[in-house]
Amino acid sequence: MKKRILAVFLAAAALTCSLSACGGATNQTPAPSDETTPSSGGDHGNEIAVGIAQDLDNSLDPYQMTAAGTREVMFNVFEGLVKPDSSGSYVNAVASDVSVSEDGLTYTFTLRDGVVFHNGETCTTEDVLYSFETCAATSVTSAVVEALSAVTDTSVDGNQITMTLSAPNPDFLSYVASVYIVPAGYDQQATQPVGTGPFRFLSRSVQENIILEKHTEYYGAPAYLDRVTYRIFEDANALFTALNSGSLDLVAHLTSDQVSNLTNGYNVLEGTMNLVQAMYLNNAVEPFTDERVRQALCYAVDVDAMLALTADGHGTKVGSSMYPAFTKYFDPSLAGAYPHDPQRAQELLTEAGYPDGFSFTITVPSNYQPHVDTAVVLAEQLSAVGVTAEINLVDWNTWLEDVYAGRNFEATVVGFDSSILAASGMLARWVSDDDKNMINYNNPDYDAAYAAAQTTVDDAQQTAYYKECLQILSDTAANVYLQDLADFVALNPALEGFQFYPLYVIDMSLLRFAA
Repeated sequence: MKKRILAVFLAAAALTCSLSACGGATNQTPAPSDETTPSSGGDHGNEIAVGIAQDLDNSLDPYQMTAAGTREVMFNVFEGLVKPDSSGSYVNAVASDVSVSEDGLTYTFTLRDGVVFHNGETCTTEDVLYSFETCAATSVTSAVVEALSAVTDTSVDGNQITMTLSAPNPDFLSYVASVYIVPAGYDQQATQPVGTGPFRFLSRSVQENIILEKHTEYYGAPAYLDRVTYRIFEDANALFTALNSGSLDLVAHLTSDQVSNLTNGYNVLEGTMNLVQAMYLNNAVEPFTDERVRQALCYAVDVDAMLALTADGHGTKVGSSMYPAFTKYFDPSLAGAYPHDPQRAQELLTEAGYPDGFSFTITVPSNYQPHVDTAVVLAEQLSAVGVTAEINLVDWNTWLEDVYAGRNFEATVVGFDSSILAASGMLARWVSDDDKNMINYNNPDYDAAYAAAQTTVDDAQQTAYYKECLQILSDTAANVYLQDLADFVALNPALEGFQFYPLYVIDMSLLRFAA
């Protein structure tokens, strides 16, 4: 598939060379904590320190990013022809104008004048074609590659690029937004990334920090801050200690317990994380190969009690692999598919041959306190039906290597987000042969419904197929689905402009110190 996509964009790139010289959503009511203010509230030097709970991916290449935390930071560095705003709409970015034909098959992008890369080079149509070509060849996101495979022709006319699709796709702009525009031929993206965003990459010290600085030649509204330093704390206690000492200006993804213990004058904002937290089960490992066992765990878990214990009731129950920001796809009724019923759980375990329960291990990344807290509660609830869950805390890199990439696990508690504002960003990973299908889910009916959603040209039919996918995941108890977590953000009270997005990103260009 990738070879065919490459041919389309390579042909357009060759044409470009013949025409021009070729060269190298949510509640944000602030609630201040008590006592003193963060130390940077005074002489701040127009820069901030942000605490994050994990290091970024080893490669910062925009088409190799896998972790949500990496995308959250690099959102400020890379842009596509269009990009999402805080309302969930797509706005012009590297493109100054986008037009779509009436039949939905032809997209024409007008390249914005004066877009300068972080290395000082001016962005051209050649760079755009190179970016699409490179994304098609190297992207780890199969849904994006699949969407690009529908491009049957690409042409260039001056500063306009026209792409023709084999069939209309209402989500096509979502995929275009995830194709970050990079300079043609630049081969150091992994360690010295270069994009067009409001901040440019300055430096990185592995497991210590990532520093971004203002892109002074940015074409749009410039960032208010001159520098953002992301300080890495893979120990949750160390992160909270640094926050409470006043040495950090912003920390997101806090627990309600952490927020209640803040004593350093921060404003606290509440949104949602825009992800699906679940106890993800390796469907290829006994006893989770048995659907009845997976269903039993769903009945044994009391999600309402878990929310009360871990987040004072904050968070939204999901019931399947979709979070509420995807309004037309999200089905709230699925959250009630498995009411807390220990007796039914024990009946299913007996039917499956486990009348006395069984033991298994939940592997959890230790740097994410909400997931750790959730795992502890789940283990306690499961013990009531004779199931013993041992919690294995590992560092983030170990989780990525062993659990996510290696699929060497029984169960894990994490959250999965979508890199695009399209349902496929959440559902493609559970297709049987998808590279990201870490739970080894294999269901022909699911594969068929997902494939049908990708080929229909009718938006209502596509929505129905996606909802069928969600129903199948629920019916077969692919995982023990829990919640879209509440997202608590502690913010220096001297800062303003923070906005929640319907994706797992933080737009640093909007933050500013109050005058």
